[in-house]
Amino acid sequence: MSARITTPRNPLSGDLADALRAASAVLAEAADARATVVLSGHVQPDADALGSTLALAEGLRRRGARVLATFPGPFTLPASLGWLPGADGLVPSDSVPSSPDVFVSLDAASPGRLGELAPLLERAATSIVVDHHASNPGFGRLRVVDPAAPATVTLVADLLDGLGVTLDDSLATCLYAGLAADTGSFRFGNTRPDTHELAARLLSTGIDHAAISRRLFDTAPFGWLGLLSVVTGRATLEPEVGDGLVWTWSSAAEAGEHGLAGEQLEALVDVIRSAEEADVACVLKGQPDGSWTVSMRSRGATDVARIAMALGGGGHRAAAGYTSHLDREGTIAALREQLRAR
Repeated sequence: MSARITTPRNPLSGDLADALRAASAVLAEAADARATVVLSGHVQPDADALGSTLALAEGLRRRGARVLATFPGPFTLPASLGWLPGADGLVPSDSVPSSPDVFVSLDAASPGRLGELAPLLERAATSIVVDHHASNPGFGRLRVVDPAAPATVTLVADLLDGLGVTLDDSLATCLYAGLAADTGSFRFGNTRPDTHELAARLLSTGIDHAAISRRLFDTAPFGWLGLLSVVTGRATLEPEVGDGLVWTWSSAAEAGEHGLAGEQLEALVDVIRSAEEADVACVLKGQPDGSWTVSMRSRGATDVARIAMALGGGGHRAAAGYTSHLDREGTIAALREQLRAR
């Protein structure tokens, strides 16, 4: 029998602290009732989505909740993140109950990013959305959304505090991975004073931050070097488009030719963005179904979240993306048009 979980009235009054308190209260009540809580990051989870999911899942288990942690299909854990504590306990999305007591969405900018799990937002007795994307339209019954937060893991750290869960090296490893990834090792403009304060707190648990960073940023199969050579070799600079555009393309099939999983394409945009003549860097990543997944980065002059939203996606001012079902030339042409019109 499902536990009866009370959802506070008007949980969001525009105050993040109120939203955090309300969400913590719901999660504490669920834990005390030994309710079933399903947690999910977005499709093709990155370090922030996965770190947030695993840390909150373990914290709730310690409080007594029945927890199932998952992410939308394809249920393939990125090799670069499989070492995170608790990753071996993730379950496929088709094995979670269709009407859990509580459903928690983590780091998903829109319901669409939850794939086949999106219906749980309505089917669960209550749902909580924890996110930091500026493009988040507002969904779920309880919303802990802070576009100013550098990563969703910072909000999860606050929720764990609200639950009275003490951070140890296991939880801290998950949180630090997400924090380091979404701040670019604290290089991006979203890094705030309290970002470093949280990092210091996580370091104080004894985590090996150098090993975490090495696994996240400095470890790849040898084939990555060959792929990188090909993809950077065909990069195109268009200084007349907006405040300058640099772009290139690759595909899951091409990654496979170099012995790599498609996930390796995600790191390409952070290489392309180094071109100083362009404010916007873009990588088009061809998918097996013929679509293109587009990743964008901005040096600051261009709000790429706005561009992505206009093209059906979302994200942050300096990092955003979307999916295009046009061919490659049509995809880049549509992007040029948006950049010129901004």
